[in-house]
Parts: sequence; structure tokens; C-alpha cells
Amino acid sequence: MPSSASTTSSEGAGGAHSDNTSDSSVDGTPDIMDRPSVKPIAASTPTGLSMAPPLAERLSGLFAENTMAKITRMAVEALVDNDPPTRYPEYVPVTGPGAGQYALREADFWTCGFFPGSIYLLLERFNKFPQAVAPHLSPALRRRVQTTLETTAQSWDGPIRSMAGRTDTHDMAFIVMLSQRACFEQYHAPAARAAVVQAAYALHGRFHATVGAIRSWDRLDQDGVLVDSLADDFLVIVDSMVNLDLLYHVAALVGDDTLAAAATAHANTVLGSILRDEASTTPSDDGRPMYSTFHVANFSPATGAVKELRTAQGYARDSTWARGQAWGILGFARTFLRTGQPQFARAAAGLANYFLHRLATSPACVEVEVGDHGRKRGRLVPLWDFDAPVDPHAVADTGPLRDSSAGVIAANGMLVLSQALRARGQTQEADRFLQAALAIVEDTLALSLAPETAEFVEEEEEKAESAAWAVVKDTHAGQSFAAILKHATANANARDHHRYWNHGLVYADYYLLEFGNQLLRMGLA
Repeated sequence: MPSSASTTSSEGAGGAHSDNTSDSSVDGTPDIMDRPSVKPIAASTPTGLSMAPPLAERLSGLFAENTMAKITRMAVEALVDNDPPTRYPEYVPVTGPGAGQYALREADFWTCGFFPGSIYLLLERFNKFPQAVAPHLSPALRRRVQTTLETTAQSWDGPIRSMAGRTDTHDMAFIVMLSQRACFEQYHAPAARAAVVQAAYALHGRFHATVGAIRSWDRLDQDGVLVDSLADDFLVIVDSMVNLDLLYHVAALVGDDTLAAAATAHANTVLGSILRDEASTTPSDDGRPMYSTFHVANFSPATGAVKELRTAQGYARDSTWARGQAWGILGFARTFLRTGQPQFARAAAGLANYFLHRLATSPACVEVEVGDHGRKRGRLVPLWDFDAPVDPHAVADTGPLRDSSAGVIAANGMLVLSQALRARGQTQEADRFLQAALAIVEDTLALSLAPETAEFVEEEEEKAESAAWAVVKDTHAGQSFAAILKHATANANARDHHRYWNHGLVYADYYLLEFGNQLLRMGLA
């Protein structure tokens, strides 16, 4: 989500309205959850839920050795001739030059925080959930893997902390918070805490009282499009909702309510301008909320009025760009969790309901045969834009062009929403969104988990004790793919200057790992 959409960015209209959050107000996830592949969860934990063994097996890719091995290998290899880092992992092409290997992006790009954030997600498993760390590995190798991650994390941390004072971007949560909050909470590093606090105040500096929002981008530069007047334009994107958690977190950390107030004002502005009410377009007799989103709103700084609504990464102005929808689900769910304000629950639920509706009503070509048994999967791995023209043969192994990152981001949002609703006694909706989230990730693993896996090299005990780094190899020699997931689409907008799709993507992997860690925190894995 850079300040200009000339490169891949994070990433009017009838807005959603405030309502209560009774079971009837946010209930009604579409019938996609009735599919045979979705099995119930057994009740046993304090939350009333437990991951039944069959489900644990179906989601085993979340905690497999392969997942940990790929992140560990990249943590070391990407530092070669790049320490301290000036470039960070961004995407993995499937074909062409560099196929299977991470393309590194300049350190100040908005995606820089996801890879170090992924390292800390693995370290959280070592530190808090050791049962989730490949139990078949020898104790010596486990110690070496943890040491490798801890040591390399320090190198990846340095440039991140140096950017904590940036005022040229709204992506401070993505850039700083993902790794530095985790670093402070796990290792109590004062520099990490200071970076998070500084980043929050830098983000708050972009808040505009008249608009009631934080400026997302300073400019939008695409083919035939240039919006670059700070005096006349004020760009806000739906992706911005996910950065608000930084303000809420630091407001609680240091006791400064002005940070939280700005975040809540921004959320209300996005809710009233970028969300589109889709209830009339999705026939239903239960009155459930249904919202899609625009991607970009341009406000007048002088009056706060919406001047224009458009897309920068989706197919068209009025289309439903899958990742934008997913950012909205996650951002509004977290905002509801932080504030308890019912309009945010309704927004998150409406966005999630519509996301699930579009998955359920996508064309039949999204389902493709996977594996030796010819089972069809892919219904829940979203198209990159739900309204873009569909080419059933766009990608050789999976049919139409998808965005696996949108799926796992949306699943994380539904999991957050489920927790927030359950805490308020709204178990029916909580269960629906939990089941939906699990189903999306299960289908994503079945379709998009890269078959080119990696594993650690076990060495003799005496050698292992003295080895500097954990050693990783491809499971099958000559078959390598650095990312965990395939089938992501960073940007397929026809006007953008930098278009790329059908690849691995650093934030797809981050949110896959985060989903696994959320299940661990909930006691479900």
C-alpha cells in the first residue's frame, strides 16, 4: 500500500449504517457453509470449540515442517549481500526469469514488514506453542532453527525500526507493527516498543479533522490518471482499515485516547463513503447485511465531501476487488473488537457475507480437479476481482485468475469477527464465521499450497550443536518454490504501471501463518 498507485498499492456511495448486533443483525452467512467438505467442530475448550482431529488433519499445512523451513531458508538466504537489508521479499514468480525465487523489493515499499512479521509468527510458536513446531525434529535441530530465526530477525528488524518515523505513508502498521509489536511482546526489546509508539504517532500525523480520516496516499499515478494535489485531493483506500489497529494498540499502551479517537473517526468515514449496500442485489429473506466496497475515495480537504470514487487495483470502479473486500473484513472486524461499536460489527459481517456470496456464485470453472482422486477444489479461493471477465484457462493448473492472498486475509477477518461476536454471546454468527474461515483456508491449502516443498536437514548431534544455521533443502531436488502459497495476484488493474499476477506473495504467506497462530491462541490447534 504505497503512497502512489504507480506501483502495487495496498492496498459516495450508499454507506452502511449503525445497527445493533443481535443474532439477526449479523447472521446469515450464505449456504456455502452447507457444502459437504465442511465438517463441524467438536466442543471441548473454554471457548466452546475444539479442532476435531479430521479438521486438524485437513489444515495440517498450517503447521507443517515445510512452512517453517521455507521461512527459515529465506531468512538466511535473502541476507546474502543484503545485510543490513535494503531489499525485502515481495513475490515469487511461477515462470520466467527468477521463477521459484523471491523477488526482493526496496526496503521502503509497503510490503517490507510482512517477511520479518512472518519470522516472528514462527518464533511465537516456539515461545508460546512449542507443540505446533514440527515435533518430529530432533531437539538439537529445533534449537538451531529457533536460533536461526532469532538471529536473522535482528538483521531484518534494523531498517524497519529506522522507518518508524515516516510520515509519507499510511502503511505504518504493515511496515512496523507486524514485527516490532511481536518482538517487544516476546523479547521485551525497548527499541521495538519505541518503534511501535513512534509509528503510531507518525500515522496519526496524517489525520485530517475536516475529512475525518487519515490520508492513505499522497498521489495516484496510473495510465491516464494523476491525482497529486495535497491541497485539493485527499485519497483514502479501503485497505487503510487494517492500519488502524496500530493506533488502537498504542492508545492503550501509552494511555492516549486521541489516537483511538482518530482511528474510530477514520473507520466511520470509510464506512459512510466506501461501502456499497448490496442487499438489493442479493435476494434473501433474512435481512442480513451485504456490503461490497469501492477501493479509493477522493475527498475535498476543504469540505470533507467525497469528490470521486474509483479503483486503483481492481477491475473497474464498481467491481468488487477481492483483496479490497478482504481488507475491509479484517479492518472492520478488528475495529469492532477494539471499540465494541455495533456499526463496525455490521460492516464486517456485511462485507464477509457478501464475500461468501460471491465465492458461492462464482462460475463453475473455479472448481478444478486436485490430486490423484480427481476431487474438485477451488470454490473458496477467490477470483482476483469478482466482476472481472473470467478466462477459464488463464492459469494452467487452477483455471481462472485468482488471488489466494485475498482468501486468507478474509479468513483472518472472519476469525477475528467470530471471536468478537462470541465474547458478546452471539454464538450463532460466531460459529458461522469461524466455519467459513476454516473452510476458506482448507480450500486454499488444497488448491494453492505450493507442491514444491522444503524440509530441514537433520545432522549428527555433535555437528548440529556447532552448526551456525539450520540447513534447509528442497524435498525433491530441483523442485523449488520459495513461497508457501501460489495463485496470488498483486495487481492486475489494466491502468497500473506495474502489473503482476499468478505468483507467490509475501503477505499471502504472512496471513496464512497468522491464521494458524490465531487458531493456537484460541486453543483450537
